[in-house]
Amino acid sequence: MAPTFTHEFKNQSYTGKTSFGTGVYIDGQFRDGSNGTTIDVVNPTNGSLITKIAEATAADVNTAVKAAQKALDTTWGLNTSGAERGELIGKLARLMERDQDELSAIEALDNGKTFGWAKGVDIAFSIQTIKYFAGWADKITGQTIETDEKKLVYTRHEPLGVVGQIIPWNFPLLMFAWKIAPALATGNAIVIKPSEFTPLTALRMCSLIEEAGFPPGVVNVLVGYGQTVGQAISEHMDIQKVAFTGSTLVGRKVMAAAASSNLKNVTLELGGKSPNIIFDDADLEQAVNWAAHGIFWNHGQACCAGSRIFVQEGIYDKFLAEFTKKTASINVGDPFAPGVDQGPQVSQLQYDRIMGYIESGKSEGATVHLGGERHGTEGYFIKPTIFTDTTPEMKIVKEEIFGPVGVVIKFKDEADVIRQANDTMYGLAAAVFTQNLNRAIETAHKLQAGTAWVNCVNQLHANVPFGGFKQSGIGRELGEYALHNYTNVKAVHINLGHKM
Repeated sequence: MAPTFTHEFKNQSYTGKTSFGTGVYIDGQFRDGSNGTTIDVVNPTNGSLITKIAEATAADVNTAVKAAQKALDTTWGLNTSGAERGELIGKLARLMERDQDELSAIEALDNGKTFGWAKGVDIAFSIQTIKYFAGWADKITGQTIETDEKKLVYTRHEPLGVVGQIIPWNFPLLMFAWKIAPALATGNAIVIKPSEFTPLTALRMCSLIEEAGFPPGVVNVLVGYGQTVGQAISEHMDIQKVAFTGSTLVGRKVMAAAASSNLKNVTLELGGKSPNIIFDDADLEQAVNWAAHGIFWNHGQACCAGSRIFVQEGIYDKFLAEFTKKTASINVGDPFAPGVDQGPQVSQLQYDRIMGYIESGKSEGATVHLGGERHGTEGYFIKPTIFTDTTPEMKIVKEEIFGPVGVVIKFKDEADVIRQANDTMYGLAAAVFTQNLNRAIETAHKLQAGTAWVNCVNQLHANVPFGGFKQSGIGRELGEYALHNYTNVKAVHINLGHKM
């Protein structure tokens, strides 16, 4: 019998108890992994052990795929109407609303984000996403296509089958919701791998999925390492599609593995180095506030983070002064303490990676205008950091840092900033700040990015597609566009009297 994690929260943000299985979740049951090995889950605020969870392996992926296929053949997919699927998905959202404080506390403990942000953004947006796709489940329709009077031709959208999904550690529950919701709405069965760094909310969701009434095998949750479980999902011959969110480097490996097996459908939501462009006619106070949110939200651990802040030369000095004040006011500390804005980075590995980029910026001649140091003496806390005096070839300007590190760059005019903004292999998101409507629209259209924000940043909605250009990905999450990733389109031709 797989072990259970029990934890009692007693703090200023939340008081309550949680208890759930920590095994691999296959065919509606928690069980030990095939090797009987475990993975340590570490508290990023102090490096202590939270719990141990069962390590999934490639053998467990095989077992989960069989369970998922059995569900498709008997109780799910074409055996369940869209209305029935929608009711189950909607019930799951209601259960998440009931337990939102508990889910928020688990997320804050596991990931290090503040309880307030977890509840107000991650869990709230997760519930919104589940609700949105519940509404789509009975509205996935084809077309009747006119050819001639002696033939009836129509299209239908059918589930792909068993789909594999691999999600990252920066928004654990939110990415779980983004992935499972459209797949379930369209009738697919799922084998999903959460990050081994932040698996707890996904494991807690298993009991809610069961309570909602989903048949066993429809959702299977396997926590393991990328080189084993992620690889097995990507190359499995009986998985018809793989959806991955993570780094561009790993996305290439997922795509190669998928191509080398059964040429499965692939969607990738990958890295970014988003430009945030602030023209000299922008509302300065709002531009400063949004720029800080753009780079320091979620401790900088966001693929769409506005990490390259371009400021027009006429307001550069004034913006930098105000942005420095705003950044210095960010309160770093215990995720459960009131008034804290930023918790720790997710792991020792990520902490070391970010500090390595900071050292790189220093050694390449950039100026650490603010921060650039550890915060405190334990855990994985990093002070919000601003670099100035950068050049385009520096690593901190070119590469995704995935931490609370922004570079502020002076530009001359529209042509100059568009050239600099598009000088990247990424194309996930971008932002423009100006009070000139024509300039805002023209700049937004010229930026090579899947999302362009005007006078705001990091605004995402369940009904609006999100995804990247260039090496920031393939396909779209969210909105009606996400449904396109999870169906096969079949054309049916019916002869009404044509004779040979």
